[in-house]
Amino acid sequence: MNFELVYAAPAAEVFERLELAAKAALKGRQKVGKMKSSKQEGLFKQVRKTLLLLSDNPRHPGLNTHAYDSIPHPYDPEGKVWEAYVQNRTPGAYRIFWCYGPDKKQITVIAITPHP
Repeated sequence: MNFELVYAAPAAEVFERLELAAKAALKGRQKVGKMKSSKQEGLFKQVRKTLLLLSDNPRHPGLNTHAYDSIPHPYDPEGKVWEAYVQNRTPGAYRIFWCYGPDKKQITVIAITPHP
């Protein structure tokens, strides 16, 4: 049941920013010889894993996927937007907002954001 992920501009920007922060943190950590991963590295790893699970199976129980009403569907006014958990029980836990489309077997990632 693999889906192709399509990124809306805001989601792509956040993903790139998180990736750059993780790479910079890894480089700095290696420079000083630390072994433990930084928060930036951990967050990017969690986001990447969530996106992998989402593309593989949007109904995966670990995603805690549920409908979200406050964001309009970008392709279909009657369509649902969904929320998937990146983190849980964490202050400012990250979430991924997504919808099906624009084509069959595609998922559009609308936003990657900390939970308000």
